[in-house]
This record gives sequence, C-alpha cells and structure tokens, in this order.
Amino acid sequence: MRKLLNTLFVTTPESYLSKDGQNVVVSVKSEEKFRIPIHNIEGIVCFGYMGASPGLVGLCAEHNVGLSFASENGWFLGRFTGRVNGNVLLRRKQYRMADNEKESLEIAKIVISGKMANCRNVLKRVVRDHSTAVNITAFEESVSILNKNLRSIKMAGNPNELRGYEGDGASAYFSVFDQMILHQKEHFFFKERSRRPPLDNVNALLSFVYILLMHEVTTALETVGLDPYVGFLHRDRPGRQSFALDIMEEFRPYLADRLVLSLINRKQVNHDGFVKQEPSGILMTDSTRKEVIKAWQKRKQESIVHPFLNEEVQIGLLPYVQVLLFARFLRGDLDNYPVFIMK
Repeated sequence: MRKLLNTLFVTTPESYLSKDGQNVVVSVKSEEKFRIPIHNIEGIVCFGYMGASPGLVGLCAEHNVGLSFASENGWFLGRFTGRVNGNVLLRRKQYRMADNEKESLEIAKIVISGKMANCRNVLKRVVRDHSTAVNITAFEESVSILNKNLRSIKMAGNPNELRGYEGDGASAYFSVFDQMILHQKEHFFFKERSRRPPLDNVNALLSFVYILLMHEVTTALETVGLDPYVGFLHRDRPGRQSFALDIMEEFRPYLADRLVLSLINRKQVNHDGFVKQEPSGILMTDSTRKEVIKAWQKRKQESIVHPFLNEEVQIGLLPYVQVLLFARFLRGDLDNYPVFIMK
C-alpha cells in the first residue's frame, strides 16, 4: 500500500478494502494492514484486489473518491465514481487544450523534450558503464545531436517542425542502438526501426514491450479519468489512443528500450524464441513472450526516487504518478507538466 499524490495504490493482490467510520481499511487475510481517512485521498487504485465492501464503495461515492480496479498485471478493469464527477471538468480542460494549437504545441514540446533527454541519458549511462565495449566517439556525436535538438525543440513554431527535431533525435539515438547490444550479436542486431511487421528479433522485442507500456499508460489515464484518445503530440485518429502515445514517449527509452537490451545482454531470451512468419515478420514464441512479461513485471517491482517528487516510487507506478501530475497541471495546480527524466 502506498499513498502518492493523494492517491492510494493497493498493490498487494490479497488485499480486501472495507470501511470503518470515515476510514478506508486495507486488510490481508483478515488482518488490518493499512488505514487512512477518506478525506485524505482523491482516488484509490487497486491491483489484483480480493474485493471491496459495499460500505467502502458507498463511502467513496459520498466523498467523490474514484475507485479504480486493474488486474495484477496492470490491465484496466473498470472505474467507479459517484454522481458528482470532477473528471468531467478535467476532461473538458483536456479537450479545450488539445483543440488550442498553441497550448497543444507547448505540451508536445514538453513530451518530446522528455523523450530526447531520456534517450541522451540512456546513451550516457552506456558510455559510463561499458566504455571499453562501445565506440565512444559515435555515442558522443549522438549525445551532441540530442542536446542540440533539445535546445531547438523550445523554438519549434509548429508541429511539423517539432516532429522534424524528434525524427532527427530518434535517428541519432538509434544509430548507436546496435552497439548497446553487447551479447548474442549473431542473432540480435539492430539496423533500423521496423514496426509493421518487425523484421528482426530486436524490433520484435521492442514492439512487444511498447505494447506492454502502452497498456500501462492507458490504464493510468483511465484511472485518473483522462481520455486516452485525445492527445497533443499525436493527433486524433479513429481508434488511436493518442494521449497514451504522448505519455509513452518519455518512458520509451527508460522503461522499454533498457528492458529489451537487458533481456538480450543477460541472455534471458535467445534466438530460438523467434520465428520468421510471412507476412507477419518476426514473431516471438509463447515461452519467450512469457519470459518478457515476467521480466517486465519484475522490473515494475523495483523502486527509484522520483526526480520531481523526491519520493521513493515503484517503477510500475511511474505512469500513474506522471498522469496524476498531468491532471494537476490541467487543473492549474502546477505551472507546467514535470515530465519524467531519468537520472
């Protein structure tokens, strides 16, 4: 159990939620583990919960505390709110800002700046940890391009110009991605990003982990009450969760790319787990997908100190923390959205 940004996160799967007066009580196997006054929180997010009492549901409705449920693996199940729903105002602000070209561009700049900064920091960490195994000059050139683009992003006058800087930065980052693959080079190599379909083992891994990340971010948006389909960088398109794709950008290098590299370099996956199948490109076997999901779930249990909150946070809760911070920005509680940048 952890309270962050006035939201209670219940991460112990055996937890049962109940009411005691004006308190939320969390019990595991009939033993009380945690309690908090209902007026101290704005929302509750439960992962793999055992149940919630009708009294607790009523208490949440009475105090307009959103009660969200997700599976143990982070798949969104549903959200309960009372009759008075402040999230209507939150979504209306989201829609107005998305329709305002100037405001939308400023948010898109923040999102891309976070992505570029995290790409740069991933490269700098590799140079620090594996200086004898990589071409330091090539990495320094890529870092220099990313730093230049970070400065240029602030001056972008329209979305197309911004996407140009993003594309230039991504090219610099991926130009040395293959060097970050230190083992199993015969079967795991990277030439360029290929999506539909993935044309090699590394791209197959990247695409699959990006899907996992996408679902995590979408669930976080749903629990807060924001619309995953209305974004700022990624514009409206039928069926596309544009806002989830926006929030994903800052996490791709830190959560997804680094996990893929670890899976390969630690030999947690091998070439036997990948099959070429036309026209679908490279597909992973069921056992390999399970291994990747296992590593993903394990990674989510690790903790870091959040750079903005300066609090210890489970990595799996980072999308929720960032979405909550974005909601505070929309409400006017924060002057700007504090994008997540890894240290």
